[in-house]
Amino acid sequence: MAKIGVIGGGSWGTALAILLSNNNHEVDIWMRDKHQVEQIRELKENKKYLPGIIIPDRIMVTDDISRVIYNKDLLVLSVPSHAVRGTLNSFKNLIREDQVILNVAKGIENDTLLRISQIVKEILPNNKYAVLSGPSHAEEVARNMPTTVVSASTEKKTAKYIQDIFMSSYFRVYTSPDVIGVELGGSLKNVIALGAGISDGLKYGDNTKAALMTRGIIEIARLGEKMGANIATFSGLAGIGDLIVTCTSMHSRNRRAGILIGQGQSLEEAVKSIGMVVEGIKTTKSTYELAKKNNIIMPITEEIYEVLYRGKDVKNSVVNLMLRDKKHEMEDVLEEQMKDW
Repeated sequence: MAKIGVIGGGSWGTALAILLSNNNHEVDIWMRDKHQVEQIRELKENKKYLPGIIIPDRIMVTDDISRVIYNKDLLVLSVPSHAVRGTLNSFKNLIREDQVILNVAKGIENDTLLRISQIVKEILPNNKYAVLSGPSHAEEVARNMPTTVVSASTEKKTAKYIQDIFMSSYFRVYTSPDVIGVELGGSLKNVIALGAGISDGLKYGDNTKAALMTRGIIEIARLGEKMGANIATFSGLAGIGDLIVTCTSMHSRNRRAGILIGQGQSLEEAVKSIGMVVEGIKTTKSTYELAKKNNIIMPITEEIYEVLYRGKDVKNSVVNLMLRDKKHEMEDVLEEQMKDW
């Protein structure tokens, strides 16, 4: 049995806390909002983020961060990616160097363009780190629906430690050494999911969405490989697996926000309608900047950026994508292996 502190009580943090408790671990959840804490204690339910799911009495929910950190073996970071730095900085002095840090958020910091592992390394340089990612909606994990994810760490022992803690009859965990690829796959798929939602909002069909997803994973892999990821990672759970589930499910906040934008709502109206953090919005900006910095062509990302941040008409963006210069489908492969084709 491990002692685990979950930092962040949104839908994913709550679902994972229930999973870990079901695995017979001792689990505490920290939430910033005292009113939310009191409501959960009374109702035994996270009515705002995960309605309809009973939170077991054995899980302690509190707004006392020291209680959640003290004497824990593992700390699960489940705050929005843009809040990771501020959250860690606010209580870094409470964290021991022998506590493992697991990140389950998906995003890239806007100002620095750093992945979350890099932020954690800056603030907690001596702690072991892993990231958990893959096609996994909180709403389904909380209902014990079979789910498969990947635990990535630069240290095999740490990746396996996370695997052992989370594995259950309905939650299967694979391991990977590719932290860069797993973090980028989990983050960048949200950008493509916004595009898939916009396509749905415009009432385009399955053909359009299939094209967006297929060309989207190529964009993600192209940038990922340039940044040091193993390209094979993007064919796995943290790549195409997470992309599929996020682009096709109504559980996906990014897809739902995209649908509203495609239907004519402004970015602000769409975010307000969703009522929760839509990670892909900030990640679109970071990805756009990373593509420019690394000189990588990412046409879908560029068009979504233009729609979100420059008010471009979504139909014009679709026309631009369709009328781009003619290309080989596997242009990167052809350039390297079939120069004379």
